[in-house]
Amino acid sequence: MNRLDKILAPVFPGLVAERLRARNVIQAFEGAQITRTHKAKKQTRSADVALQHAGKSLRDQSRKLDEDHDLVTGLFDRLEERVVGGSGIAVEPIPLDYSGAVHLDFAAAIKSLWGEWSLSPEASGELSRPQMERQICRTWLRDGEALAQELRGRVPNYEHLHAVPYALELLEPDYLPWEKNDLSQGIVQGIERSSWRRVKAFHLLKGHPGGTLGHGLTLDTKRVPAEQVIHIAYRKRIGQNRGQPLLHAVIIRLADIKDYEESERVAARISAALAMYIKKGVPDDYVEPKPDANGQLPSARTFPIGPGMVIDTLTPGEDIGMIESNRPNPFLEGFRNGQLKAIAAGTRVGYSSLSRSYDGTYSSQRQELVEAQLGYDQLQHDFIDSWCRRVYRSWLQMAIVSGALTVPADVDPRSIYGAIYQGPVMPWINPVHEANAWDVLVKAGFADEAEVCRARGRNPQELKRTRAAEIQTNRDDGLVFSSDFYHEIYGKTQANEQAKTKEKKPAADETGGVDGGDE
Repeated sequence: MNRLDKILAPVFPGLVAERLRARNVIQAFEGAQITRTHKAKKQTRSADVALQHAGKSLRDQSRKLDEDHDLVTGLFDRLEERVVGGSGIAVEPIPLDYSGAVHLDFAAAIKSLWGEWSLSPEASGELSRPQMERQICRTWLRDGEALAQELRGRVPNYEHLHAVPYALELLEPDYLPWEKNDLSQGIVQGIERSSWRRVKAFHLLKGHPGGTLGHGLTLDTKRVPAEQVIHIAYRKRIGQNRGQPLLHAVIIRLADIKDYEESERVAARISAALAMYIKKGVPDDYVEPKPDANGQLPSARTFPIGPGMVIDTLTPGEDIGMIESNRPNPFLEGFRNGQLKAIAAGTRVGYSSLSRSYDGTYSSQRQELVEAQLGYDQLQHDFIDSWCRRVYRSWLQMAIVSGALTVPADVDPRSIYGAIYQGPVMPWINPVHEANAWDVLVKAGFADEAEVCRARGRNPQELKRTRAAEIQTNRDDGLVFSSDFYHEIYGKTQANEQAKTKEKKPAADETGGVDGGDE
């Protein structure tokens, strides 16, 4: 027992026994012991307290790396491509009628109005919806969070760009100050919550703290109700108030790689500059150069360099030596690749995608693609849940309230907001094999056509409409392709019937048909 246990033992023997029992349990694990080689660093603070001291620094470092580090720029570029993609997160409305079938007319009306709004959904009108989603996704993963204020209906000094009075004002997380804390009002790091931790409001700065108007000198904030703000955050702990950057665990490694590569580049440039020196036999042979009549020291001796050159201007006892360098370092690539694998493991990105190295076997490449896709899918679902679904439902609500969209009487009100959200899908490595696999699953009844269509990033209803129009055009123009199965079967049936008709004609002729015959 330690001194405290000895003091408490006469008065609280049960408490001391519990302390001793807990101490023995802790010491039973080697990982809990502090040794010369194991420091056993601990994190005992809450998520909010830990980020209060480190969140802003992590965010600023991640931004700087994205500005200056090619690996980080490529990492976030790839995450944009795999989480959001060039076309953005596709939304397929699926309102139902009272029989449970998709109301195709109402779904088409929603889709048409949604496509028009997607041309310029944010307040400035400069970004399309896919561009907006990519910027939000990058900010969310790089800075740890992103914000948007919803502009609904009439807003002072603002004019909506579409028939649906709904727009988004995009905000960087700097507008949500870490220093805004008031426990009496439930405000922690700029977010006001109830006693059950439900968000009530956001206290946003009126200007960017890093802007040119001096907003960083004051905490001049405005209270915005939670119903008007979308806050997407990358959280890692239960009860975490603010988000943390995706690079939080690999920032030091990335900075070290950048510094190390820069040192190697400088060393390689130095080694590329040929340097020679004249070596004399003994120190006594050295003669200190004397200035000339003008007081100038003689210039260094130079030798012309060329193939097959002969230097015969050396004095007795002199020799030419070269400064050798072992650069470029042959071990640089292996070390760098090992570091990149560790970075890929901590950022949900595939190593090949991060390093842009695709020299593995087909099996290893496919396995890596499948495993990396799981990480992309998780980020994609988080992005849809926190951003896309909220935006679509708010927009649809305003479209109905404003009268820009009329709900048919036969639509089930409970299904109005139903939709399928489709992001980038895993690309096919071997299209023939995968197409055959889908074909077998559909024929066996373990998959449907819509599932195959969505697996290729297409909207099933749009595909059917374009396919029907294409087939009808081909039939009108007399064109028959192998993909037109009905036309092919129908054509064969018609040809068989015509052949049978021709076979019956000679029999009729023998009894006095068209050709007649001798009477």
